[in-house]
Formats: sequence, C-alpha cells, structure tokens
Amino acid sequence: MGIKKKKEMQVAALTICHQDLETLKSFADVEGKNLASLLLHCVQLTDGVSQIHYVKQIVPLLEKVDKNGVCDPTIQSCLDVLAGIYLSLSLKNPLKKVLSSSLNSLPEFFLTAAIHSFTSRLQEELNTTDLYSYRKVIDNISSCMENFNLGRASVNNLLKNVLRFLQKSLIEILEENRKCAGNHIIQTQLMNDLLVGIRVSMVLVQKVQDFQEDLWKTSSSPIWQNMCGLLSIFTKFLIDDDLLQTIRSTSGLAVILFIKTMLHPSEKTPHLISSLLLHSVDCTSTPEWFMSSCRSLCCADVSESAVLFLCQGTLAMLDWQNGSMGPNGEALLLDTAHVLFTLSSQIKEPTLEMFLSRILASWTNSAIQVLESSSPSLRDSLNGNSSIVGRLLEYVYTHWEHPLDALRHQTKIMFRNLLQMHQLTVEGADLVPDLFFVELTESLLRLEWHIKGKYTCLGCLVECIGIEHILAIDKTIPSQILEVMGDQSLVPYASDLLETMFKNHKSHLKSQTAESTWIDQWHETWVSPLLFILCEGNLDQKSYVIDYYLPKLLSYSPESLQYMVKILQTSIDAKTGQEQSFPSLGSCNSRGALGALMACLRIARAHGHLQSAADTWENLVSGARIKQGLVHHHCQVRIDTLGLLCESNRSTEVVSVEEMQWIQFFITYNLNSQSPGVRQQICSLLKKLFCRIQESSQVLYKLEQSKSKHEPQNELTKQHTSVSLQQYKNFMSSICNSLFEALFPGSSYSTRFSALTILGSIAEVFHVPEGRIYTVYQLSHDIDVGRFQTLMECFTSTFEDVKILAFDLLMKLSETAVHFQDSEKLQGLFQAALELSTSTKPYDCVTASYLLNFLIWQDALPSSLSAHVTQLACGDGDRSAAVVERNTLMVIKCLMEILEEEVSQAENSLLQAAASFPMYGRVHCITGALQKLPINSLQLVGEWKPVVERLLLMSYRLSAVVSPVIQSSSPEGLIPMDTDSESANRLQMILNEIQPRDTNDYFNQAKILKECNNFDMEDLNASVLNIDTSTEIKGKEEKTCDVTAQMVLVCCWRSMKEVALLLGMLCQLLPMRSVPESSDGLLTVEQVKEIGDYFKQNLLQSRHRGAFELAYTGFVKLTEVLNRCPNGDLQKLPEQWLWSVLEEIKCSDPSSKLCATRRSAGIPFYIQALLASEPKKGKMDLLKITMKELISLAGPADDLQSTVPQVHALNILRALFRDTRLGENIIPYVAHGAKAAILGFTSPVWAVRNSSTLLFSALITRIFGVKRGKDEHSKTNRMTGREFFSRFPELYPFLLKQLETVANTVDSDTREPNRHPSMFLLLLVLERLYPSPMDGTSSALSMGPFVPFIMRCGRSPVYHSREMAARALVPFVMIDHIPNTIQTLLATLPSCTDQCFRQNHIHGTLLQVFHLLQAYSDSKHRTNSDFQHELTDITLCTKAKLWLAKRQNPCLVTRAVYIDILFLLSCCLNKSTKDKQPGFLGPLWNQVPSATPREFLENLGFWEEVRGIISASELITGFPSAFKVPGLPQYLQSLTRLAIAAVWATAAESGERARDAPISFSQLLESTFPEVRLLTLEALLEKFLSAASGLGEKELPPLLCNMGEKFLLLAMKESHPECFYKILKILHCMNPSEWLPQTKHCVHLTPKEFLIWTMDIASNERSEIQSVALRLASKIISHHMQTCVENRESISAELKQWVQLVILSCEDHLPTESRLAAVEVLTSTAPLFLTNPRPILEFALCQVDASIALDLALAVLCDLLQQWDQLAPGLPIMLGWLLGESDDLVVCVESMHQVEEDYLFEKEAVNFWAETLIFVKYLCKHLFSLLSTSGWRPPSPEMLCHLQRMVSEQCRLLSQLFRELPPAAEFVKTVEFTRMCIQKERTLACLRLLAFLEGKEGEDTLVLSVLDCPAEVRQLTLPRTEAAC
Repeated sequence: MGIKKKKEMQVAALTICHQDLETLKSFADVEGKNLASLLLHCVQLTDGVSQIHYVKQIVPLLEKVDKNGVCDPTIQSCLDVLAGIYLSLSLKNPLKKVLSSSLNSLPEFFLTAAIHSFTSRLQEELNTTDLYSYRKVIDNISSCMENFNLGRASVNNLLKNVLRFLQKSLIEILEENRKCAGNHIIQTQLMNDLLVGIRVSMVLVQKVQDFQEDLWKTSSSPIWQNMCGLLSIFTKFLIDDDLLQTIRSTSGLAVILFIKTMLHPSEKTPHLISSLLLHSVDCTSTPEWFMSSCRSLCCADVSESAVLFLCQGTLAMLDWQNGSMGPNGEALLLDTAHVLFTLSSQIKEPTLEMFLSRILASWTNSAIQVLESSSPSLRDSLNGNSSIVGRLLEYVYTHWEHPLDALRHQTKIMFRNLLQMHQLTVEGADLVPDLFFVELTESLLRLEWHIKGKYTCLGCLVECIGIEHILAIDKTIPSQILEVMGDQSLVPYASDLLETMFKNHKSHLKSQTAESTWIDQWHETWVSPLLFILCEGNLDQKSYVIDYYLPKLLSYSPESLQYMVKILQTSIDAKTGQEQSFPSLGSCNSRGALGALMACLRIARAHGHLQSAADTWENLVSGARIKQGLVHHHCQVRIDTLGLLCESNRSTEVVSVEEMQWIQFFITYNLNSQSPGVRQQICSLLKKLFCRIQESSQVLYKLEQSKSKHEPQNELTKQHTSVSLQQYKNFMSSICNSLFEALFPGSSYSTRFSALTILGSIAEVFHVPEGRIYTVYQLSHDIDVGRFQTLMECFTSTFEDVKILAFDLLMKLSETAVHFQDSEKLQGLFQAALELSTSTKPYDCVTASYLLNFLIWQDALPSSLSAHVTQLACGDGDRSAAVVERNTLMVIKCLMEILEEEVSQAENSLLQAAASFPMYGRVHCITGALQKLPINSLQLVGEWKPVVERLLLMSYRLSAVVSPVIQSSSPEGLIPMDTDSESANRLQMILNEIQPRDTNDYFNQAKILKECNNFDMEDLNASVLNIDTSTEIKGKEEKTCDVTAQMVLVCCWRSMKEVALLLGMLCQLLPMRSVPESSDGLLTVEQVKEIGDYFKQNLLQSRHRGAFELAYTGFVKLTEVLNRCPNGDLQKLPEQWLWSVLEEIKCSDPSSKLCATRRSAGIPFYIQALLASEPKKGKMDLLKITMKELISLAGPADDLQSTVPQVHALNILRALFRDTRLGENIIPYVAHGAKAAILGFTSPVWAVRNSSTLLFSALITRIFGVKRGKDEHSKTNRMTGREFFSRFPELYPFLLKQLETVANTVDSDTREPNRHPSMFLLLLVLERLYPSPMDGTSSALSMGPFVPFIMRCGRSPVYHSREMAARALVPFVMIDHIPNTIQTLLATLPSCTDQCFRQNHIHGTLLQVFHLLQAYSDSKHRTNSDFQHELTDITLCTKAKLWLAKRQNPCLVTRAVYIDILFLLSCCLNKSTKDKQPGFLGPLWNQVPSATPREFLENLGFWEEVRGIISASELITGFPSAFKVPGLPQYLQSLTRLAIAAVWATAAESGERARDAPISFSQLLESTFPEVRLLTLEALLEKFLSAASGLGEKELPPLLCNMGEKFLLLAMKESHPECFYKILKILHCMNPSEWLPQTKHCVHLTPKEFLIWTMDIASNERSEIQSVALRLASKIISHHMQTCVENRESISAELKQWVQLVILSCEDHLPTESRLAAVEVLTSTAPLFLTNPRPILEFALCQVDASIALDLALAVLCDLLQQWDQLAPGLPIMLGWLLGESDDLVVCVESMHQVEEDYLFEKEAVNFWAETLIFVKYLCKHLFSLLSTSGWRPPSPEMLCHLQRMVSEQCRLLSQLFRELPPAAEFVKTVEFTRMCIQKERTLACLRLLAFLEGKEGEDTLVLSVLDCPAEVRQLTLPRTEAAC
C-alpha cells in the first residue's frame, strides 16, 4: 500500500465561440472587475479546475449589482454567454453542475433576463438539423430539468418545441439506426441516444408543471398532438423486436406514464390498463386518441416481451400507495399477477427471464403497499393459502437455484415480501401457530442442505417468525449448517443464514432473560459447534468457516472471544501437559485446538477486537505457542499464525521486536511450501506486514521530526523512535538476506517463487522515494554483484513464473542494475540468448526471450546492432521509452534476418531445421519483445512499417513450410524413428501420403492414393534424398543428431503456435492505417484481411490440436479488434467468414479440406472465436442465426451425404455449449441441443453417435454445473424436476415421448434384446432430478406421467439400464407417496406358485423398491410414529414375497437385491424404534443395528424370517463344487451383510450367549469365498478400530474377545490379498500380549519366529500389505523391547533385520503408502529407543519432507551422538553425508564431456521439493555446534586422512571443470553448472569443518583457487558462514 497521492480531479476546460469571445472583450472593463471581465478571464484559462473557481464568483458579483443593473447591456450579454456556456458543456462535466448550482442562487431581479437568455439559446439548440448533434441537445434538455431552475423555466417556455424536437429526433435516430445495420459501434451509439430520448420524454411529463393541469388536454392543442405522436412512437418501440430490450422496457414505462397522464378522468386508468394487459380492449368505449396511438397493442398477437414491459410500466408508473386507485387498482394488481404468471411459463430467454423476475419482485412490493389499506377481499386473495401466493412460492422454488445471481436475488426479495404479505393479511393474529408459517417451515427443513435456496428462504423466515421456533423443531440445525461448509458453493449461503440466526437468537434471549445467563445458552448453541468444527473438521470445512463465519460471529459478539480462547487453551493444555520452553512438535499431531486458537486470534486482531498486540501475547497466547503454530505441519495453522502476526485493523500499528523475530523464524522454514494456495497466502500476508512497516515508519519518522523541532529536550521519545526505525531497517535487511540466500543453486521452484514474490513485494512497497518522502528501507541498497547475478540466473528456471518474477524484480531495480553491467559479460549474454532461441528444448526459447528483453530495457545490447537503426533525439522525459523502442527494433531486425535465412534452409530441408534450428524460438523472442513495447508512443513509425511487412511475409513463409505436417492426417507419427537401411524409402512414401485423408470424401468413398504435386512436396522429396540410411542430419555447426518424429512435430506445431500468437498480437497492439499511404498506423486494412484469411486456412485445415488451439488464441485477438474497429468493412469480416464456413459445412463437397475426424479439429474453434467476440450487449444476431443453422444440421440425417455436416454441427455445438463467454445467451438452445444429442445417439453411423455423446456430456455440464467430486450421484449437480422442465419446457414432451417409445418396446414379446441406446441418455438426465417442495400441486409440468414409463424401463435386458431406471424413479415420487409406491411395486412381483416370469422384470422392480426405500429412510423431519407405521406396512408386504430371497428363486442376482432390501429394512426399523430422527445417522451400508429392540421386530416376525433365510442359505449348506453362476459375488456380499446384522442383533440381546444366531463369525471367516471373509473382516476391523481409538464404543463386544487364536490361524492360511491385509490390520489393532503368546501352540511358531515371518512379508509383499506388516512387526518389536528388558541381546539379530526393513521402506521408488508407514513406525518407536541411555541401534537416517523436521532431526542426532559418546565412529559418516555421494562429481565430468543428446522432454521423475544445499546447511550448522560445545577432536590425524584426500581431489577436479565451462555457462549449460555449484558448496563446507577439526579455523584453508573460477562462479559463492551453514 504505502503512502498514495490523492488522485487529482480531471475537468475538461470550457470554451466559447468566437462571437461570444468578442462580445466579452467588448464589454470587459479596464480594471477587470465587471462580469464580462470575470467571464473573459475564465474562458481564457485552459485548466477546468481553475475555471470552477471563477464560475463560483459569478453570483456573488451579480449580488453586488443593484436592480437597475438589469437594464445594463453588459449584464444582458453576459447572461446570454453564460447560457451558451452552459449548453455547450457536456453532461458529465463538473463545470456544468457547478454553473447550474451557482445560477440557482441568482438574484431574483435577474431571473427574467436569465430565463430569456436561456430560452433563446435553447431554441437555437432545438433548431439543429444534424442528427449526430441530437444527443447533445437531449442531454441539455435533461440537465435543464435536473435541479436547475432557469433550465426548467426555459423548457416550460419551449415545451411545445421541446416535445416536437423529441418526436422528430426519435424518428430520425431510429431510421439512421436501420441504415447503419452491421456497424456495431454506430448502432450502439444510436441505440443509446434513443434510450436517453425516451427517458428525457418521461422526465418532462413528470416534472413540467403544465402536465399537472388539464388545459392542454384538447385535441387541438399542439402539446396534445405532440404527446400523441410520442405515445405512438413509444408503442412502436415497444413492439419492435429488433430494438434492444432496455429501449423496449423503457418504452413500456413511457407508454403507461403517457396513458396515465393523458387519460381523463384518471379513475379509468386501472381499467384501461387491465384490459390492455388481458387483450380485452373494447374499441367502442376506448378514447380515439388511444386507439390511434396504441392500436397495435390492442391486437391479440402482441409479443410476450411487449406485454411484460407493459406490466413493468404498470407497476412502476402507477401510484399504489394507500390504495389510491380503489377497487379498480386492486383488480388491476390481481390481473397483473395472473398475466405475469402466464408469461413465466412462456418466456425462456435469459434476459427476459431476468426482467420477469424483477417485475414479479416489483409486484410483491406493490402488493404490500396496497395491502396496508386494502379491502378484505384482496386480503383473502393474497394470504398465504391463496393461489397467487402459491404460484409465487412455486416461482421461488423453481428459480432459487437459477444460474444467474441477480435472478436468485429477486427470488429472495419475493419470498421475503410474500411472508410480509401474509403477515399483513393476518395482522393481529399470533404468527407462530399460523398454519401457513408452520407448514412452510417444515417443508423447508425437510429439504436437503445442498439446495442453495433453502438457506435464503430460511433466513427470511427467521427474520419473520424468529429462530426459537425453528430451534424448537431441531436443535442441531447450527451443527447441520456448519457441516455443509466444506462445499465452497454453499459456504456464502450457509454463513449468511447462520449470521441471521445467531443475531435473531441473541436478541430473543436478551429480551426474554434478565440475568446474564443467556450468554451461556447462546454460546452453547452457536460457539460450541463452531469450535468443534475448527478443531475436528476437515481442512476445507475449517478454512471456509474461518473465512466466512468466524469474522461475522466475532464482529457481532466480540465478548465471545474470551470464551473461545478459554475453551481452546484448556483443550491445548489437556493434550500437551505442562508448557515447555520450546514447543514440542509431537504435540501437534493434528490441527486441533491450537489451529482453532490461532484462527480465532487472527480474525479478532484483523477486525480490531484485540486492543493491541501486547495484550494478545501476554494475556491470550504464549510466544512458545506462536512458534509452534508457525511450524505446525498443518498449512492452515501456519497461515493463521502468520496472519495473526501480519494482519491488523490499524495500518500504522508498530511491529514489535517479537513479531519481527517470529517472522524471521517463519521465513526460515516456510518458503518451500508445495501448495500454490499456501504460497500465495504467505506472500500476501507478508506484503501486508511490509505495508504496516512502511506506513508506521512514516508515522515514526514524522514523530521524530516533530520532536526534534518542537521538543529538543525530550531525548527519550526521539531515541525510542530512532531505535524503532533502525530495528525496522535491520529487520528488512535480514529478511532480504534470507530471501537471497534461498535462491541458492538447486533451490526448488516453490522456494524461488516464494522468495522472488516476497522480494518483489518489498521492492514495490518500499519504492524509491519521490522528493523528500522518507522510506525506512530500500532494496536497491542491499543489491550487490552476487545478488544481481543470482536474479539473472533465475531466468534459467524451467518455470516461466520464476522468469516473470525475476524479470519484474530486475525492472524495479533497473537503476541499480546499471552498476553491475560488464560489456564483455553482456555480449556473452546476447550470444547465449541467440543460441537458446534456436534450442530444440522448448523452454530454452522462453529463457532467451527474457534475456533479450532484459538487455533491451537495460540498454545493454552490443553496439554492432545499432548500425541500421536511426538514432532518436529526445528529451530526458522520453529518453527511456525511446531507448526501449530503438533497442526493440534492433533486436527484432536481428532476429528477423536470422529467421529469414533459417526459413530458406527449412524450405530445402524441414528435417534439418527440426533437428538443428527449430524456428519457433526466434518467433517467440520477437513476440516477447513486441509485447513489452510501449506501442502507443512509437517514434520510429517509418522504420516500423517495413519491419511489420517483413514480419507478416516471414510468418506466412514459415507457416507454409510447416503446415503440410500439421495438416496431414496423422501428424504425430510423420517421421519414422527406425534407423535401418529402408528408412529413407519409407520416409519417401509417408511424405507422399501426408495430404489429408479425413475430409468429406473420406466418408463417401475409398480414396486411392496418388502422387501429389501440392505445395512443398517437391522440396520435401528433395530433402529426403539427402538423408542417408542412418537418418542423421548435419546441423549448422556440423553437429550430428538423430531426427525423430517428435522433433519434426514439435518444430512444426510450435512454429504454427508462435506465428498465430504473433499475428494475433500484432492485430491487437498495432494501430491500423485507414489507407495504405497514411501515416497514422502500422497495419493496413488489406494486411488485416490477409491475417484473417491465414487464420481461417490454418484453423479449418490443421489436424494437430496444439496448432489449432493456439491459432484460436491468436484469432480471438483478431476478432475482438475487428468488432471494436470503426471501419465498417472490417467490422463485417467476422460475419462474412462465418457465413462462408457455414456454407462449406452444409454443402458437404468431397473436395472440401475440412477435417471430419478429430472432433472436427479447428472448425469448432474457428466458429467459437467468431461468435464469442460478438458484442454481448447487442442482440447477438450472429449467435442466433448460427445456432439455428447448426441445430438444423445436427438433426437426424436422411442419407449418408448429410453425415459429415451432421458430425461437424454436433462437434461445433459441443464447443459452443462449453464456452463460458457465451454465458446465458446459449441457454435458449440447450433444449434443441439435447434433442439433437439424444436422437443422434441412435444413428447407425459411429461418427454421429460419438459426436452426440460428447455433445450430451457438454450439455449435462452446462445444465447441472461442473462436477466437483467423483461421486456420479452427488446431490450437488442436480436440480428439481420442476425447475428443469420450467427452464427447458420443450424437453418435457420430447423426453416423455422418447421415454414412452422406449418403454413400449423394452419388454416386447419377441424375446430379442432391444438395447435402445437413447434409454441411457434419457435416464441419465432423469436421475439427476430431485423432488421439489411444490411436488403434489397441480402443474402443467407434472412429474406423474413419467413414472409408469420409468418403471417399465426397469424391465430392460441391460443391467445398467435397470439400475439407472431405479435411480431415475426416485425424484418422480414424492416422499409421502413412497410407502404406497413401494407396496404397489412389491405387489407386482410374482408369487412362488407362478410359472411364467422374467428375472429381468423382477430385478428392475426390486431395484426400484430398494432405491425408493433408501430415499425414504434418508428423508428428514418426519414424525416418528408415521415413519414406524409406514415401515411396518412395508415389512408386511416384503414378507409376502420372501420366497425371492430363498432357494426357491433360482436367480442369485434378484435374490441378492431382495436380501439388500431386507438389510435396508432392518436398518430403517432399527432407526424407527430409537428415539432419533431419521436422517441423522451415517450411510446405511456402514450401519449395522447394534441394539435393536427385540420385542418390536419379533412381533413383526422379521428376525425369525431372516434367521430362516440365513440358516437355509449356502452360507450354512455350502455350494456344489465348481459352482459358478452369474451374480454369485453380489449374492454372497448381500447375504453376508444380512448375516452380520443378524449376529449383532442377537448378540445385543443375549450378550456372549449367541446361541440364537443363525451363524457365527467363525463360520463366516471359514467360508471358502473371499467375498464373505472380506466383508466379515471389514465389519470386525471397524469394531477393533473403534475400540482402539477410544471413539464410539469404549470396549470390544464380548463376541470379539479371545479371537486372537482365530486370527492367527487365518493369517497363516489366507491367500486372498485383501483379506490377508485386513487380518494383519486386526492383529495390529489388538494388544500383542493377548495373542503373541499363543503363536507357539496355535501356528507352531515361537514369538520370535512369528516376528521374522511378519518381517519377511513386509519385505516381499505389495505396498498395502507391506505397510501393515511393517506396522505389525514394529509393534511386536516394541512389545519384545518392553518385556525383555534384561535380555535384549537375544533379539539383536531381529532388531537389525527390522532396522534394514525400515530403511528399505524409506526409499524414493516405493509408493507413498510404504513410506508413510515407515514414518509412522519411526514416530511410534522413537520414544522407546531414543530415551534409552545406551545406544540400541546403529542409526541410518533418511531425509524427511518438512524443513523443520529435517533441522530438528539432525539436531537430535548430533545430541544423541554426544550423549552416547559415539562421535568417533559417527563423525566420518556425517562428513561423508556432507560431501555427498562419490559418484556426484563423476556425473559432472561425464556430462561435461559427453555429446549432448537432443531429448525434447525429460522423461525422468522430478522432485520439486528436494534441495541438497538445505540439507548441507542444516548438517553443517549442527556439526559446528556439536564440535564447538563438545570440544571433541580426532584422537589421531590419520582418522580423517581419507576424507581430506577426497576433498582435495574434488577441489582439483572442480577447478578444472569450471575452467572448461563456456561463456554464460549458467544459461547454455544450466544443468551442469548448477550441479557443479552445488558440489562446490558441499566441498567448501567440508573443508571448513576439517579445518576446524585441525585447529586452523582462522587460517586460509584449502579452497578453490580464485584464479580457477570464472567471475560468475565467484559471484555465486556465498559467504563462509552462510553458504554452508
């Protein structure tokens, strides 16, 4: 932020005509004191702000003149000039308002003369005949009516003429608009003029006094005639569909206003308007003037939009207050409502829908006004139970989740108003027991929480009736709302509802309770659930609660902070025990209370609820916990803690020393965050801190200056401010040191990104001061040669973000950078940039671009480039821009010369170009240079014009070279990669076949391959002859390299990409010339047309996606420019191109080159670009016509000739529906698109079916929103059936008809499978709908007709279709009707005596029963008695068909589903008998009833039947050998679930005596089927985990006790991997003391042998089994260590094996699961091993992920080595770690000498986190500390001799390698250079430690000789203590 200068007001200066100027000069007095002199001086000024000062002096000067001055000709003339000045000023000029305000105070005796002057001047304005000056006149009329007495009087005097002018101007503007059709810019201006004219006409009628009288209401009056003429014009505008809707809607307002004004008597107005809206105007009794002006509105064929705008005028222009229109007004109000409801079912255009919603909301406002003084009959018509309110509720429910935010907002207004309407109708009655409010509340609470409209309506309801009544229904509502705050789309709605609720609740409690105890109840209701979420919720949930809900709660109730802190501090203390001097990281296993505490404190401080930071640290949280939060492993805790330090509500609050220390501590460990979001937040928060430092330093500096001036004796304050300022400076310098140190060689992307972003913020906040403004710190002062070089090297990063940040930072330090420029070095940089620009590695050219731009902006180019560029002579102010322009021109000319030569070579041999000098890098550098050029201020225009022409020609040449590859049928494999002797011949054949083979004729007839003589074929053939049999190419520098298909393809498509971006940028940036000879631009119209033709050809013919996607980007830039271009011919180009391509698509000409495969390749992109750039504020005519054509083409084709156009149309439609820029304008075509997709899915042509599927997928996303999770059946991407069919009413009859067709043949008697491909799409749509709160009410869009057809679709022979039909049925059956529907479906099932039935029918019916029962079970807020009664009826019906679950039913699939229904029913019955509301438990499949009331279920005979099914099932009797039947796994799983439920139910009643259970767990575990064992083990594991965690059940059920022996036996013989995994996991959950002693007699293994067996499994099995086996082995090891305290040597061999196992589990190549298991093992066993006074193991450590963990781990290791007295053996090993692996330097040597292979893309895995020198830094630091504190020295010199020799050899080798590096090696040999720099730092660190051990710390040690290192390497060398330590 910093100190910002106030923006100066820009005021255009006033001017007057020459005649007025001469008049003023003639009347001006010599002294300059009269009015003429004042005005003359004013108009001669050129500054508008200064003129305002003079204008304000006019009236005070006139007030000094006496009354006789009225006759003074000077005054008369000046008033006349003032009138001219006023009318000449633009409407928005502040001078105009100042002048009108001043003249309103004009002395009364001057008014007549002033009015006369203004009237005469206004009359002159009205006489104008220039159409394009009409707008200025209309604006003047408007301003005269706007609080300007003189202007209003003048308009009154000229009312007749003003009306005549408005009538004339509106007619002429409309006619001119029609003449200018196609010119968007002029048409937009004229449309705006029309709109203003209509509005001014309305203002006249409302504000002119004459219209309040009746004198003008005669047919002979000119005013009356003009009014009739204007009314006729407005009527014409209203019904003209070609005009903008804003004009038509305003015309609707004007029509009603004029009718209201003109009709006499006024009591007839409501009746006339009502008949107009209802199309029932009686022509015989209607005034003649009305019929002559508005006859077209009396016809029956008035459009819906015209009627809609009339309704808007009715509500806005009539007076509804206090029932002033009487009964007729009430009737008109009701009629308007009925008309609007009719229109709501007819209007589907998005903009009209928006108008309709606003008008309906306006209607509710009018209704409230009328109801305040209405008749009883109107109250009855508008109460909550009336049909009108019901229709309003239906509209709200249908549109409350509309995609348009503004429309959703209107539904909120409507709902709030209808509640108020009902209140007014029952005024005086108690609202709470009111049936309307009760039913409304229950229906809303019954809805799912994923419905956004529910939150809005509940909020309105709370405001109306209070929260206490809603909490009385369900106290858990606050928790339920907080639970959904993990979904970002629901968070704003949920937080707003919670705010409304807790505010209402607090007000209610305070009013009801006199004592202070109410706050405890309020905290319990609202704060406690919040704290639970902050501590235990998931990450997204916590983040959103912190961002949205917590600030609102604390802002409303700041006193709650103390309560929250107290609770959280207590929780932290309970978990961590007594506080430690340094926070224990082990106490931060979860985000928990510490994270919640930091979040609360952060929000409180940021919003000003904490008085000062000192209070926070001392009273609320300790410094140790602040540090703990800063390094917490949860990123959000770190962010919240940092936010607590950085954010403050006072921007000038001084940053304390403690805060600065903590910030420094944070930066040390948090720069390398892997989360982009976290990095962004860190940088943002630190920038806030820097702004605080800057602004508070300004305050401190001013305070210091004031004290030194006024109170020199007060040295204490001065010293305090000086100390604070110095601390700031030191702190910022320290921060910059840390950040530059983080840019060390090999630093990761995230570290560099964070460091550079923060440095950029510092440079921005602490900018170079202007004038004498004080700045506490300047980054440029801390920049030296080394740091400058470090920033330059950031250009070598492969991430462009890093390059951008480094470049921007260098630009901010441009003045400093000049000091570090070396001409030789700069020459090397330029050569390196040229070399990189032609590299075969794509990212190298990006580096080259940034290097060249840096040299351009630093004016550091080689002098040899300036020979051909004119030197500019310019002032100092323009010097920098001129230098940049000159340098850019030089670089572009240089690159173009090289590129033209390379293109010429590529025309001879494209293969050689691809292998040796790919040309796209040069073009990229040219584009990059032009992008940063200040285009608007070019001075060398004459030199730029030929350059631009050459650029265009060069682009076309380059494109012609590479386009054959891009336009071939398979560009991906064009060049063979074989190296055998036949490769040249095969290459010849392929090059002869590269002509497109996927065009229109490819579909119509087989293509015979012939010799092609097209474009570059001969040149390409010639290039083939030059290729020898080894397919090697000699490049420019005679370097031999292989040519691969990848090289050719990348060269070609990237060249096309760069050319497209260059051309698009040229069109976007460069000004155009109107004619070729003019000098006002760089591009001619013809050049723009050529560029457009180029894009057309490449988009329509390219086959490679990379090529046409980037061509699309460039083409979009061109189309945007064309649509804004004032040139009419250029404006029409997109339209012409569009018609051309549509005609080519329609004709299906076999000679067409359009690509009919690859999803039509670039064709959709081409049309997308043309349509998306069309002005959105217009009528979107191109979109409408295009969609009409495409939908016509996409329909079912009659013959194969139409197949290709149909495929193209479907693919283009898909692209358009996916384009977000088209927004709601595309929605009206969704229904037609869906029809085309569904019908196309039945086509016999595969290409059509494929394209239809893709289109349908895009439509599903467009309709239901982007899927944000993996759950296909998630409730978030759904809508109510009523909303769906209201938005797309055309789909209602279509889907119903299609569904009927499918259902009628799905179970035909032919017994031939009819799969009906369209059924899948139909059901896919229907299953995404869900019930509406208005279901059951009468509606034209009833869901009922779909139900029988969906039920019949359940008989499909396709399994998946039956499942989809079952899911699709649920939303079409209301919750209240589900029990009866289930019973009806069960009744249709066959009985066991039936002979003929189909299993498919049975399966479909059972699936429907299952899904309906599941939905019924999930329904909320149903009374318990009704729920239980209905379930009882369903249970009895289920028992009647129980044979389907037994062996009498031969089909295992249907048997399985019936058993699933029984299991689901048991869960429902269990819930119904508990004192809980349905819907509050988890997913049913994860529930098993553990405490079922036996009496209720036994009375139903339910469990008796279940036991019978299980006892007779194959679980007991077994299957025949080799029994394989379809559905067996599904049946076994269903049966097992039911069996487990039965066992738990029986065990709950009888405890350990489970004799009544039909089967035992042992029997299930011994099953031969893995499905049975797996489900059983999962159920048991859940119980073991619950008991082990302490959550849920505290103890194991008695059934599971003493099962260790069983699990041991199972572990030995289990062969199924998943079952084996579960068994090992159960053993891990159990206490080893319970089962380990049993291994001997149970599995014949001693405990030690069992341990070895477990470790063998961990070594050999796959990852998940390996992980659990490792955990189990570690638990056994720990058990042995604790039980064998005296005899630990007996397991030493097993310990070593375990250690090796842990080490192997940490290796990089292993899956994450294995490494996480190793981490968990180390964490759990570390306390046992590391606290022992004697070393148990020889540790081999592996690097961990978190920086702080790595630092602490090395610190602990060094401390343990000292404690255990193991420095002698340990130190050489650690020094070896410091030096690195022995082969690191060998790799450097090999990479320096080997021939470089041109791999385009690196194939190996990349570790974006690892930073070698960080490990070196921490290790060196702790070793120095260890050796310093311990004083240990090696007992003999020989001990470290080997290491010293190795270090010396490395020094020698590194010196040699550095000498062999080429110039600018950091850019051209980046990988090798970085690797060598890292090794150098490791070597230096090792040297310093060895010198320290030898006692030579103060002497010069063996280091790399300065002479052996190039200058750039020496600059990179960090200081001794910072580089390695």
